[in-house]
Amino acid sequence: MVMKLGYDILSINVAGREIREKRKILIYGSCVEVEYPHFYEKYSQGRVPLKVCLEKDHMNIVGFKVASIIARVDLDEIIILTVDGSPHCVQLHMMMEEVEKITGKRGKLNVRHIVIENGKDIEVNPTCIKVARYLTKIQRLMEKEVNDNTSV
Repeated sequence: MVMKLGYDILSINVAGREIREKRKILIYGSCVEVEYPHFYEKYSQGRVPLKVCLEKDHMNIVGFKVASIIARVDLDEIIILTVDGSPHCVQLHMMMEEVEKITGKRGKLNVRHIVIENGKDIEVNPTCIKVARYLTKIQRLMEKEVNDNTSV
C-alpha cells in the first residue's frame, strides 16, 4: 500500500473541499512522515494531513493560515503531531495555543497535542503547552519539586 503524503499547509485552500468534508485536520512536523511513518498513518486516518516545517516557515505565517482555516470551517478536531525535543516542533504546539487565543476559540476547539518520544506517541495536556511558553513558571515548578523532595 502506498502512503498518501500530506499537503503543504501553506499551499492549500483554507476552505478546500476535503477540509470542509472531513472537518478534522492533522497538523504535523514534516519529518514525522519520513521518520515515523506508522504514526503519520495512524493520525492521518480520517483527517486532512497538513505538513509544516517551522525550520523553513515562520510560525506567524503558519498560524495565520491555521486561523484562516478555523475562521472558515467549523472543525471537529485538530491534532498537532510532532517529535518531542525539537525546538522548531515545539513552536507548532505553542502556535496552536496562540491561534486559539487570537481566534477567540480557546476551550471551544477540540485540539489534541501529541509528541513522539522514544518510539511512543504521547498526548500532552494543553496546559503543559501554555506553561512551556513561560520559563519562569517552569523554573518555579522545578524549584518547588526540588524543595518538596528535599523536605522528605
